[in-house]
Amino acid sequence: MEKKSIKVSIITATYNSELTIESCVKSVLEQRYLNVEHIIIDGQSEDNTLNEIRRVNELYSRTDGVVLSEPDNGIYDALNKGLRIATGDIIGFVHSDDFLSDSHVLSKIVDEFEKDDQLEGVFGDLHYVDKANDLKIIRKWKGREFNSCLLSYGWMPAHPTLFLRREVYNKYGDFDLSFKISADYDFILRIFKISSLSAKYVPMVITKMRLGGASNVSIKNIINKSLEDYRALKMNGFRCPWLILLLKNISKVPQFFK
Repeated sequence: MEKKSIKVSIITATYNSELTIESCVKSVLEQRYLNVEHIIIDGQSEDNTLNEIRRVNELYSRTDGVVLSEPDNGIYDALNKGLRIATGDIIGFVHSDDFLSDSHVLSKIVDEFEKDDQLEGVFGDLHYVDKANDLKIIRKWKGREFNSCLLSYGWMPAHPTLFLRREVYNKYGDFDLSFKISADYDFILRIFKISSLSAKYVPMVITKMRLGGASNVSIKNIINKSLEDYRALKMNGFRCPWLILLLKNISKVPQFFK
């Protein structure tokens, strides 16, 4: 087990997540890296979510996490609450339907930050898995070394794999609550359009995500997400946003065949 000076904050937003929260929490508790706080922001779930969180924490004899349950204005409001509570040097998100790919993920991420004290962010690969069978991979989001020009071609780092120093949030702000589905895309555009941002791609699967998230559960949500993505591109000063959106969607196609 590793206990180093760099503290990592993992933030999870939950609402009626009793079916998936166990694997999410376990993936954090099973990390070989120990200097971790897990902040869970619950939107007053009406199912067994909170009992599941309590059960898993007791199973691992862990009591050092933070669980806050109160009404919120959606997932990004919950994540912003988590950012305000977080005390870690490095901050990442593991959503309630997601889980870290193995027990060494955080150790490897911290190693990258320790090797370069000027490094502001680390990101990697993302696997989308079947909702009922998380061993079945549906789609592979393969990362790459990043430069800001890639945003204009519709490519971006996978947000669920992104770990940033606290100072990045202090400098560029948190999630814009005027977005209901695309606040993470707006945030990515906001920070990565700056060519001086120091972020490193690490070629490993960081996160596994169950299919069926808020952005793709219905045709209506897909349309709403596209409209919000368009607005995010306009707000962040990108030209030809519809072309970027087209390229963004085309770039996803090979992920189903890798």
